[in-house]
Parts: sequence; C-alpha cells; structure tokens
Amino acid sequence: MLSFTAADADYVLTCVTGYTPLMPTRHDSMGEMPVPEGALWGASTARALLNFPVSGHALPPAFLRAMGLVKLAAARVNTELGRLDGAKGALIERIAREIADGQHLAQFPIDVFQTGSGTSTNMNVNEVIVARAAQLGSAHGPALHANDDVNLSQSSNDVIPTALNVSVALALHADLLPALARLAAALHGKAVEFASVVKPGRTHLMDATPVTLGQEFSGYATQLDKAGERTTRAIALLAELAIGGTAVGTGLNAPADFDVRMCALLSLETGLDFRPARNHFEAQAARDDCVEVAGQLAAIAASLTKLANDLRLLGSGPRAGLAELRLPAVQPGSSIMPGKVNPVMSEMLIQVGLYVQGLAQTVMACGREGQLELNATLPVQAYCLHEAITCLANGAHLFATRCIEGLSADTAHCAELAAHSLMLVTALTPQLGYDLAAEVAKEAQVHGLSLAQVLVQRGLMTAADIERLLDPLRMTQAPSTPA
Repeated sequence: MLSFTAADADYVLTCVTGYTPLMPTRHDSMGEMPVPEGALWGASTARALLNFPVSGHALPPAFLRAMGLVKLAAARVNTELGRLDGAKGALIERIAREIADGQHLAQFPIDVFQTGSGTSTNMNVNEVIVARAAQLGSAHGPALHANDDVNLSQSSNDVIPTALNVSVALALHADLLPALARLAAALHGKAVEFASVVKPGRTHLMDATPVTLGQEFSGYATQLDKAGERTTRAIALLAELAIGGTAVGTGLNAPADFDVRMCALLSLETGLDFRPARNHFEAQAARDDCVEVAGQLAAIAASLTKLANDLRLLGSGPRAGLAELRLPAVQPGSSIMPGKVNPVMSEMLIQVGLYVQGLAQTVMACGREGQLELNATLPVQAYCLHEAITCLANGAHLFATRCIEGLSADTAHCAELAAHSLMLVTALTPQLGYDLAAEVAKEAQVHGLSLAQVLVQRGLMTAADIERLLDPLRMTQAPSTPA
C-alpha cells in the first residue's frame, strides 16, 4: 500500500505555511503551484496534495498500473483514429507502459480520500506522463499537454471507473483465484486423507450423529470451490467498461467506436474479456457491479471465517478441548504459559474475514451514494476492493500453507468420542421408535452407562444387533450420503 513519505508531509506543510521561492513551480488553469525538486507531477497534483492530507494512504499500485494501461490504450486508439499526432501517441504509450509496469509509483501520492470522481488522480497520471516526456527530452518526441494530448477523448468520469474495473478484475484473476485454488486443493487432499476417520457430528455445538472427518473436510473444500466460482463471476461482472462515456455518459468529445477499440485493446493487454458498457449512463452514474463484487467478497470472507473457526474448535485442547485435530505449531502461544500453542493461523484468517466484510460494507454503502450522472465515491471503492482482495488472497494462501497442509487427525480420540456418543441412538429409531430411543439415551446419560448397556439391561436388543446397528462408521455411509 502506498503511503505519504516524509518528503510529502514536508511539502504539504511548506505549502500551508508559505512555500519557499526556491521551490520550482508548475502551471495549470488556476495558476502557479510549487512542486518539490524532482517531482514528475504538476500543479493539479500539488493542489490535491494541499487539499487532501487525510489518511496518508494513496490509491493501490494495482489501480495505478491499470491507469497506465488506460492511458496507453487511449493514446494508441487516438493515434489510429487520426486524432493524435503519431509521435505524441508513441511517447504517451512509452511512458504509460512504464506506469503499467509499476514504475514511478512514488509520483502518485494523492490520498484516497480526494475528489470523488478521482479527477485528482487522473490529472496526476496525465501530469506525470507530461513531465516524464520532458525529462526524456525532445529527441524522444514533442512536448505533451496533460489535457489536450494525454487526456484526449477521455474524462476522469469514465477513466477512473474503467481503471477500477480493469484493476479489480486483474487482481481477482491473478491474486485471489490462485490463492483460493491452493486452499481448495489442500482441503480436498485432507478430505481424502481423513476419509476413514469416524467422529461425532455436532449441530448447535452439541453431539449429533457420526460423520467422518473426511466428510467434514469435503464440505470445507466445496465451500472453497464455490468461492472460486464466486470470484470468476465477480470478474465477469467487471467486464463492462465505462470508457467512451466521457463526462456524463453521452460520449462528448470522444470519436465513434472509441469505446469498442479501447475495450479490445485492454482485453489484448490483460488477457481478460472487456467490452463497452451496454449503457454508459448506468456505468458512470451507478456502481452496482462493484457493489455485487463486494458482496461476493463478503461471501468468500464468510466461508473462510467459518473454516477458520471450525478448525480452531476441532483443534482445541490439547487436553480440555475437542482435540480431534492437531494444528501445526507455528509459534509460541503465550508469554507467560510455557508450552502453550494457539491457533494463530485461524485467528489471522478470522480477522481477515471481519476486515473484508467491513470493507465490503463500505463499498455497498458507496454504491448508494451516486447522485444523478456520477457516483462520486470511486477512489474509496477502488481502495476497499483492492484491500479486500489483497487480504483475502494472502490470508487464504497462508492458511493453506501454514495450517491446512500440516494438519493431522487424532484418529483414536475421534473414534473414542464417536463410540461413546449418545446420538448413536438415532440409528435405533426404526426398530425402537423415537420415544423409546429417547428413553434409552436419557437413562444412559443419567446413570453414566453406554447405550449398549441400557439396551441389554432392558432386553431390547441382542448383542449382535447392537454391535451392527451402533457401528458409527456404518452410520456415515447411509445410501443418501454424498461420496
């Protein structure tokens, strides 16, 4: 995550208190502004730094790289359509490629809490391209203008939502999908490994009929499979791009087919399938697709939190808890209790889940903050979505490698718990009926007896029938049980 440097803070303080005449100045439509020596950005960025020293968090690098891709594509399309001089177009492309490759990130210091359209960041990018062109010198191409050349056929109101969709889709595809797949594969592996480990099932945190540990893990693995499917759907939701709508969705000052050509080029650059918004007014006035993506991320966070909570319950102990699982010991658990080991990887993932759901809620709230022709909460949406994806991807990957892949089961303990579970009586209801079976379970609980002892004392079943019907593993293999 980009943050303000000490030099940035000094610059803002200098501007507030009265800047030194030795500091170089740059010009925009409002006049002159000082900029630090060596800065590539210009007057518009300088004003934004002065206006928005809020959190110290700049927009995510992935978003800024996508801005480079958008500027690259716009330069090429404008050149192909004869709107931009070829030498200027080539120069913009070269510098935009540098930005897309992650260069010059320190030149984008504007706080995420800024103008809601992201105009400050759009102009920041435009100005960096202009100043970088000047830095390269006239031998590499003519002088550029931030608005007339770099921003040609564009508005912040279509560039920023386009970069948002492109960058989030790329992050979902490149970061979250592989992490979820790694965790799903680890869980599927454990489902196979634990296939014959019989144990009590639990509903309402109380004893229930038996399951195998493998069956439990097959459920977790399927949750992660579905998380991957949700991520794929989220990528598809972001396929429609606002570019070409310019200021309000009418496309004023953009040539015909600009949106089609931009989407084709961005698809080629990213390997993802982008297309023009079916309605540019919707694409800029509303951000419902981002709200839906946030919902998918919240659902994935819920899946991961459930998994993490279950595993720390199943691994609780080692002597006073369930202790069915042995969680990997990755670090000491206490500064005062020697030998204590805590489920820290589960705790990490639970905190990630809580944080992501909060970020998702912010995006959902942002979705209703659009007024008329523009949703003016775009920077914070970009920040929250990227932060959520980063944390989910890192959390899932670490949980797979530092927890799931090192899990083992206490097979004997699981079998002992299953054999003594009073809920085995459920298998007897076809022979005894519900009420008599309930009496047997209650008598066993009150007198500290096994189900078999009560059944024999009452003469309700033969020892052979009891052994056959109360076999816990047999109960996990009912005809309707999924393989």
